[in-house]
Amino acid sequence: MEKKLESLANWMEQEEIDFTFLTSTDNIFYFSGFYSDPHERLLALIVFPDKDPILVCPSMEKNDAKNAGWNHDIIGYSDTENPWDTIQSMVGARTSSTNKVALEMDHMNVARYHALQTSFPTIKSYVSAEEKINTLRMIKTADELAKIKEACKWADFAIEVGCNEIAEGKSEMEILASIEYELKKKGIGKMSFSTMVLTGVNGASPHGNPGESKIKKGDLVLFDLGVVVDGYCSDITRTVAFGDINEKQKDIYDTVLKAQLAAIEASKAGVSCATVDQAARNTIRNAGYGEFFPHRLGHGLGISVHEFPSLTETNTLLLQEGMVYTIEPGIYVPNVAGVRIEDDVYVTKEGVEILTKFPKELQIIS
Repeated sequence: MEKKLESLANWMEQEEIDFTFLTSTDNIFYFSGFYSDPHERLLALIVFPDKDPILVCPSMEKNDAKNAGWNHDIIGYSDTENPWDTIQSMVGARTSSTNKVALEMDHMNVARYHALQTSFPTIKSYVSAEEKINTLRMIKTADELAKIKEACKWADFAIEVGCNEIAEGKSEMEILASIEYELKKKGIGKMSFSTMVLTGVNGASPHGNPGESKIKKGDLVLFDLGVVVDGYCSDITRTVAFGDINEKQKDIYDTVLKAQLAAIEASKAGVSCATVDQAARNTIRNAGYGEFFPHRLGHGLGISVHEFPSLTETNTLLLQEGMVYTIEPGIYVPNVAGVRIEDDVYVTKEGVEILTKFPKELQIIS
């Protein structure tokens, strides 16, 4: 935690930034170890280039922050208090200059922007903190990797539960409920995102919504899910068959699997994100399904389920050892079928380590 704060402070010193004002839950967790969902209340982390940082949170969460390992000052406030006067005072005690401030431009709302400007009227310029923070978060520490691996283990377990629940006449929501119930029985309380179980033609919607559709023989069933372990996410997709499927469905599945394996083979430190995306995309295009692969190949993974880097066919960013990202090509043919196969991978010196282990060869549930 302290090393992460030091990296941010060093950047601030180089850029002559007087303080950084962070408000997103995920970035505050990254730098403080404290995770909170404050709802409408203010949660903030104020970082300085050469002074101790300040955490701002509701008073009822001060002990939680300390128990999470935060050893610096905390501004706690009740629901009847305005924290901005205290923020102004404590920042003023740390720095006499408030000309240049870094913010999360994609997260800061207008009301808090005005409150910040009112509290510090000498601010002359704002800079984005996102690019630096995204770069820091892309490279995982050994501790972060261990948590992601544990989350991946439970994602594999969840897919196994889902496959075992498949039966004639069961609805998507019934199977979804069984998956999350079994995870909660094992102590997993939070999913990375809303679990998807889609059967038949519903799978042809990349972000479909599970409902009361019932599984029948000859369906492909798509699972997309992830779990959170100690603040870190996993994300896996598997598509399985319930009974025998037709040649078109099998051709779609085989093409997606071939594309996914090609992208894994292309994944190496020093290779661009674009090259990895194109390895999968060209496989799908060459098979005649190019128009049915409408999304990027994958995304970074960590505290947030979608982080940097973004694996698109135009992103020239080079992969680096320590990155964790998804590889998830898909083909979605309306009124026919949808198939996606997704793994979480970690970039090593030799290539990538695949963190999600559930089999990818077509599973036929009888």
